[in-house]
Parts: sequence; structure tokens; C-alpha cells
Amino acid sequence: MINHLPEQKNRQIPITPIATGSSKLNSKENSEDRDSNALITWQTQVADVITDIDQLLAILELTHIKSKLYIPEGFGLRVPRGFVAKMKKGDPNDPLLFQVLPNKLEQVKVSGYVADPLAENEQNPTQGLLHKYHSRVLVTVTGACAIHCRYCFRQHFDYQANLPKSEQLEVIKAYIGQHPEIREVLLSGGDPLSVSNRRLFLWLDALESLPQITTIRIHTRLPIVIPERLDSELLSRLEASRCRIVMVVHTNHANEIDENTAQYLLQAKQKGITLLNQTVLLAGINDSLAVQVALNERLFEAGVLPYYLHLLDKVEGAAHFDMAKQQAVELYWKMLEQLPGYLMPKLVQELPNRPFKTPVDLYQH
Repeated sequence: MINHLPEQKNRQIPITPIATGSSKLNSKENSEDRDSNALITWQTQVADVITDIDQLLAILELTHIKSKLYIPEGFGLRVPRGFVAKMKKGDPNDPLLFQVLPNKLEQVKVSGYVADPLAENEQNPTQGLLHKYHSRVLVTVTGACAIHCRYCFRQHFDYQANLPKSEQLEVIKAYIGQHPEIREVLLSGGDPLSVSNRRLFLWLDALESLPQITTIRIHTRLPIVIPERLDSELLSRLEASRCRIVMVVHTNHANEIDENTAQYLLQAKQKGITLLNQTVLLAGINDSLAVQVALNERLFEAGVLPYYLHLLDKVEGAAHFDMAKQQAVELYWKMLEQLPGYLMPKLVQELPNRPFKTPVDLYQH
């Protein structure tokens, strides 16, 4: 039995179903629409994300903080209602809200923070494919995400120039075949789970047809912000794969894993999927010992093992989330005192033009 997080004082915000499809529904569909207990699918939740700042502030009773915010021209507000339901009403410093709310600080130009902090445009041998690591390649399945995290290192990435079209699939397979050292494919984006099962399964079929591929890794935030994405059709397909399936979820705070989210993650684990988590160290959100301990213990309750604790990628517009490396190291030493080894993520940073994640030296700071 999974323990509940301490009960929050805020009222839970219900997810409101939306009308979808044509108005010319048959009688069976009309009957289903009238059923107030009809299930809300992950697709309807994606379609009904909040993109209006005024609406979000009204829901959270925070209209008084609007002067501190701005409306971005490109990377706008985008957050699922179910994720908003995990936030505290009336709290402008809620750690989940702070991750998605466009702050005027994003507009401050800070030296060293750039549009392409990892120089990924230099590791792009063919459209839709990044080859930064010796035995692994990354496929940008889509540029779409269900949530826009304000610290995202790909918020300025040119997805239009890098999304693989249908005919590109064979080109990618050919590239992998010409590099026998490649044994693992990472599905990324955007968020690869934001595409339909049909489209995702096409990628799985194609990759599984390559004998050299032993592992398919999916990097995703959707199971955290819309846990219903882990539907039975998807989990059954992943369970049936001839490849080892690794799913790396992106979670930054224990409040992101409520009971519903934990149950879906446990179902995935029961299907034989290896569940890992990576966290980004974010000032004002998870830069304290108590928050890090609670997060990693909560992940374990939900069947997920900590994987990486990332220093912030220095992307333009996210400098206010950054913390000094010295502070990160001091925090990490404190975590070592309180957490068992299997709940300790690796403290790393990703540097441009390095063929690996760079471990942070704990003894030089």
C-alpha cells in the first residue's frame, strides 16, 4: 500500500471534461456523453491544457501576482489541469506552479545562458536524430509537450527542422544499421508519449526490427503530469517488446506524485518496465535537503528509482532557476547522510560536445 503524502490544506481542483468530436454523434455516443461517470482520457486532458495565464491565476486564486508575469511570444504557458490540481491555492511560491509560470525574470539577458546550451545542432547527422553518445542515439519523435517547463533546455530548439517525417524513418534505420556500436535508442522530443499509440508503435516496430537494438528508452514527463497516459494499450505493447524498455520520468518535487500518479507508475513497473527518474536542481523549488529526501523516498514508493540529479542546463531565460555548483555539492553531501545508496541519484551536468554526462566532482568544491 502506498502511503499518501501529507494532506495539503488546499482544495483539490477537479479536471473538467471537454466536448470532443463532431456534433453529429450516434445515439450510443450521445448516451455515453450523458454519462457523468464517463472516463476522461489522456487525449482529452492534453486537448484541455491551460494556456491562458488569467485562467490559471483565477483557478489558483492568485490574480494579484499578474504584474510579476509576462506572456511569452513563443514558449507560452501550457499546463494540464490535473497537474494544476496538485498545486496549493493562494500560494505564489508553490513548487509546482513555479515550474510552469512565465516570470518576467525570463526576459533578463544573462551572460552564459544561450539558446542551445548543449550544442545539439552540432550532433545532428540526419533529420530527427541526435548522436551524442557512443552506443546510443536519440530520436526527437515530436516537438510537442503536454507541459511547458520554464527551465526546459530545448525551449528554443528548432523542432521544425529536426522532426523526422514518415520517410525519414527508413533513413534513421539505415544510419543505425551503419553504426553497429549503437545498441540503445532514446525516444525523446518534446515528449514522445504525447504522440498517439499508433504513431508510437510504428517507431517501436521499426526499432525492434533492428537486431542490434537491445534497449529502447523513453524520456517523458507525461506519466507525471497526465498519468492516464500509461493506458492499458500502451503498457501491454511495451510489455510485449522484444527489447528491454526503460522509462525515465522527469519529476522535481514529491508533490508531483499523488496517489493516482503512483498507482499508474506501479502498473508500469508490474509490466516489467524499468522506471527511473531524473530531476533538475531548481532554485526555490527543490534546492533543500528536506525536499530532496521526500522526493526520492516518494519515487521509491511509486516503483521508481532515482537516476540523475541534473545541474541546470544554462538555457536562455532560465538563469533564475540556477544554483551555484558549490551549493549543489553541499546539498548532495547532506543527501548522502540521509538516504540509502539506492535512493541517491548521480549528480551530473551535461556539457556541450561531451559524449557523456559529466559527473560533478564532489571533492573539488
